[in-house]
Amino acid sequence: MNRTELIARVSESTGLSRRDAEAAFEHTIYEIAAAVRGGDSVRITGFGTFRPRDRAARQGRNPQTGAPVRIKASKGIAFSAGATLKSQLNSRGAIPKPTASSNSAAPARKASATKATAKKTAAKKTAASKAPAKKTAATKAPAKKAPAKRAAVKKAPAKKAPAKKAAVKKAPAKKATAKKTTKRR
Repeated sequence: MNRTELIARVSESTGLSRRDAEAAFEHTIYEIAAAVRGGDSVRITGFGTFRPRDRAARQGRNPQTGAPVRIKASKGIAFSAGATLKSQLNSRGAIPKPTASSNSAAPARKASATKATAKKTAAKKTAASKAPAKKTAATKAPAKKAPAKRAAVKKAPAKKAPAKKAAVKKAPAKKATAKKTTKRR
């Protein structure tokens, strides 16, 4: 499974739009990488632990010539699978799906609104509370429709452009030599 397929499956199973699922995926990867780069371990209970790992400078060999090469010190990352993940991989039954509370039918609204939107909402509420109440006939507000889930769209594999044919040089054509014919009498 590649990145695109993973995002499509998360989008499908959670009811999030593809764009929201992709943003969540990108932010998760970013936060893991930032924490590990800073020297912290990231433990995801039930899944595993990402740990920074230092590699010391060492001597290596060039595979073509066999000459010794100095390899600089570098940082790496180590992943240790959690006990739950290991048991799920080794069990014969199906892996349990997430609970219904995390898989809601309607996608949740964004928790963080911009400051401007928050101020407008607060201004509307205060204006509504200060306005005198009017008695009017009760009217029913139209029911809001739940956003429809998008069907996963499979993209066709990209078509390759036809390969350009190499120009073939032709040898110059031979000139036909005229034969002298003599008429016999």
